[in-house]
Amino acid sequence: MNTLAQIIYDDVEDIINKINFSELDKKTVLITGATGLVGTYFIACLKKASEINNTEIKVIAIAHNKTNQYYNDLLPKDTPLLTGDLTDIEFLKTLPEADYIIHTAGYGQPGKFLVNPIKTLKLNTLTTFFLLEKLKPNGKFLFISSSEVYSGSEKIPYMEEDIGHTNTDHKRSCYIEGKRCGESICNNYRDLGIEAKSARLSLAYGPGTKKGDYRVLNAFIEKALNGEISMLDTGEAKRTYCYITDAIEMMWNILFSGKDSIYNVGGESKTTIAKLANKIGTHLNVPIKSPPTSESIGGAPDNVWLNLNKTKKEFNKTDFVKLDKGLEKTIDWQLKLYNN
Repeated sequence: MNTLAQIIYDDVEDIINKINFSELDKKTVLITGATGLVGTYFIACLKKASEINNTEIKVIAIAHNKTNQYYNDLLPKDTPLLTGDLTDIEFLKTLPEADYIIHTAGYGQPGKFLVNPIKTLKLNTLTTFFLLEKLKPNGKFLFISSSEVYSGSEKIPYMEEDIGHTNTDHKRSCYIEGKRCGESICNNYRDLGIEAKSARLSLAYGPGTKKGDYRVLNAFIEKALNGEISMLDTGEAKRTYCYITDAIEMMWNILFSGKDSIYNVGGESKTTIAKLANKIGTHLNVPIKSPPTSESIGGAPDNVWLNLNKTKKEFNKTDFVKLDKGLEKTIDWQLKLYNN
């Protein structure tokens, strides 16, 4: 197995030890955004679960483009990687039905959804409608939403009962309103008896990203590998990061046994952007440069922190990967990625 693939394949072992995948035996699982950070880990889990538990899981992976060679090592046996535009109705019509559908596609990076606002809206709305119609009877559907739906709220930490109050002309409205609408679509299908749920994912990070990832944490590592971290502001914004294995563990639980329609999925590692830069700079022994004044970048929130009480209580989630450990794994991934 390729070295990069092995990093992820080893990483999902902790998830496999905590989740019972037996209900997927002889079922079909369709995953959109299958080559993104979240989708890659879902795919790797299915490969390892099939091999360890000797279960027959048919997997359908959907991505926008072909991917690097290492990714093929993570695909379960006989898994097709279907490539196409999920905002193209004709492509959507060709997708097969499935017992389980996990919709992770949706431009999770601000640098991408701000450049592609129309596609961002369609991926979370039009595509969600079509995918729900592809769900087999008694199937289960998971929509990967975002903590961005809380944008504008001052009730921190955010609870599932809360919602933001940004206007539709907000800089990030394509993403915020797209996710809100996607959740609404799922909730209305629940009223029809469909087991559809939404996971409000926040600041997931870890191995599995591609070169040139726009998210702050990954961009800092890439900059550090080039000699220094140059920040775009003074880094006063607060963030709470979630290592990818914790996020995937919680989302499998939500898909399989979640009783409610909406769940927060996040971590417990609180930091500021400046402190995050310093941690990465220290690890890679490079200087940090920041401008003298701070300006908001692309309408980004000042503080992102989710209340995880519902998720913790319902799924007995007590242990979380610490930021330092998660950063070590993520830095190791990017070192190998750029040298591959």
